[in-house]
Amino acid sequence: MSNTNTYLDQVVRQQERLEADLRSKSSAARAQVQAPAAGGAPPERLRRGESSNAPQPTPNAVEVRVTGFGRWKTVLVPPNAFVVHTRRGKAEPLHLGLGVSFRYNPATDSYLVVPGAMQTILINAYCVCRELQGVLVQAYVQWIIEDFSTAYRRLDFGDAEDPMRLVNLQLKEQAEAAIKDKVSTLGVAEVLSDKQPIIEELTARLRGVAEGSGGADAGLGLRIVTVQIKEAVVSSSRLWENLQKPYRSEQGRIARLAELAAEDAVAERELTGQQQRESSRIASDRELADQRARRAAHEFDRDAAEALRRSQREQEDARALAELQDATNRHALALERQLAAEEAEIGRLRIEREAELTRLKAEAELLLAAARGRAGHEQALLDVERERLRAGIANAQSAENLQAQLIERLPEIVAKLPKPAELRSVTIGGNDGTTVAGLIAELTTVVQALSGRRAEH
Repeated sequence: MSNTNTYLDQVVRQQERLEADLRSKSSAARAQVQAPAAGGAPPERLRRGESSNAPQPTPNAVEVRVTGFGRWKTVLVPPNAFVVHTRRGKAEPLHLGLGVSFRYNPATDSYLVVPGAMQTILINAYCVCRELQGVLVQAYVQWIIEDFSTAYRRLDFGDAEDPMRLVNLQLKEQAEAAIKDKVSTLGVAEVLSDKQPIIEELTARLRGVAEGSGGADAGLGLRIVTVQIKEAVVSSSRLWENLQKPYRSEQGRIARLAELAAEDAVAERELTGQQQRESSRIASDRELADQRARRAAHEFDRDAAEALRRSQREQEDARALAELQDATNRHALALERQLAAEEAEIGRLRIEREAELTRLKAEAELLLAAARGRAGHEQALLDVERERLRAGIANAQSAENLQAQLIERLPEIVAKLPKPAELRSVTIGGNDGTTVAGLIAELTTVVQALSGRRAEH
């Protein structure tokens, strides 16, 4: 195990970073840049009353702007800074206050500018408690200037880079001494658990120094704003661990008991759940067995009833089948008898039909012969009548009727005539007063000539 107190080292590093953050670096840089242009004399030389025309640097804690030239200069002080302006031959300051600007003659005048903002002092007090154990107490003190007319006479603000450095250092030393005195009367547990006695002791001592104890003692013209204890850490890592062990052991015991109680509760709950599950399983198995038994009995009853029903049905079917076969046999016998009677009747009817057919054929042949004789006689009579009518019609036709028929059929005759291969002209008659009879005669001659021509071909 390492003997290093990690917590203590971390606290110290944090305190160092905080001091670095609170330490102003920008003011010094600005003072060095503005010093040649300001035209003011160094503070030491100004306080001694020395005159010089060379550029004078301005304290870095406060940005003071000096304007003008020669004996006609003006010092412009920020509103949050205290200033005191004195002149040679004058017992009292010409200007004294917060943010007061004034005319300045480098040959006869001197001035001091001090920040008026609240200051913070960080304290690391390495103390020894009543049990002779090292304890680091971290604290901070915040203060401001209450009465500058008293403060600039009793305190040293002469550091050009940081006018408040010496005052902070003096207050820091007094605060560390007060903390160490108080811690030496307390035990380690009292220091770690209750820091209020240390705060009260430190506040009383610092206020007695800074603000005075009343009466003629006006103090340093300062006012303590607040005093706080940040950390109290045991320097010995072994002692620090030993102090933590009882609480850690107690918390471990409580945690272990809580774990055991939780495990017992879980085990009891699991056992109860297991018993409930087992009881549920047994009840479920019993219920399933009862259901299986009821189902088996129901199936047996159903099978027995079905077997009885089938037996009865088979007996009824056998009886019905026997009755049906008996009726079928009787019906078949009746059908056979009826069929034999019908066949006998059919034979008798066939013989009678054949005899009737023979008689009808003979009668038909006789009738046919008679009909043929009558038909021949009637046909001969019809032919004679037709010839007689035709002769009568031919005798009844006149020449005019014949010519009219010929004229009607003339287009048909012409259409059926062959196409002539050569043209022959035939002159029919010589007078213009040809009659119809003559025209028909001429046409007849033409037709005959054409008929003869066709016969030649």
